[in-house]
Amino acid sequence: MDRMWAPWRIGYVAGDRPDGCVFCDKIKADDDERNHVLYRGRFNVVMLNTYPYNSGHLMVVPVDHVCDLLDLGPEARAEMWELALLGSETLKRTLHAQGLNLGLNIGHAAGAGIQDHIHLHIVPRWNGDTNYMTACADTRVVPQSLDDSYRQLQPAMQALAAELLGTQ
Repeated sequence: MDRMWAPWRIGYVAGDRPDGCVFCDKIKADDDERNHVLYRGRFNVVMLNTYPYNSGHLMVVPVDHVCDLLDLGPEARAEMWELALLGSETLKRTLHAQGLNLGLNIGHAAGAGIQDHIHLHIVPRWNGDTNYMTACADTRVVPQSLDDSYRQLQPAMQALAAELLGTQ
């Protein structure tokens, strides 16, 4: 079995995919809480991953529908990394993450679950967390709901954006 399509991947990841792009749909929608969009920059948004590896698993997603870093303009690439800093620092300060995994999966061979819209993962880590469960047992252990994560992280990220990025 292709590990990308393991049994723990439910909904649109394993089943029939909706028409269009799930990221573009969330970016265009005007209900950030329902779509778990934590922060909107000029060229990118920060949102919770619907199928997280750990509680607080974030993604920085370009507003433009592109599948490769070369397709992003210099300002969008620069902002992506500024928002990665914002997301990382929010996870450290709010969830007390002891470490972080940041990564881009570009293309099917790299494990991209959504190949048509590039996105940067920010996964908080703690000593003794259960990351091995995914690799060994196709199991996720996520102790906090997406809604609870949103309510905890969104105000913290907005406040930290003002401090780190000088935004309101």
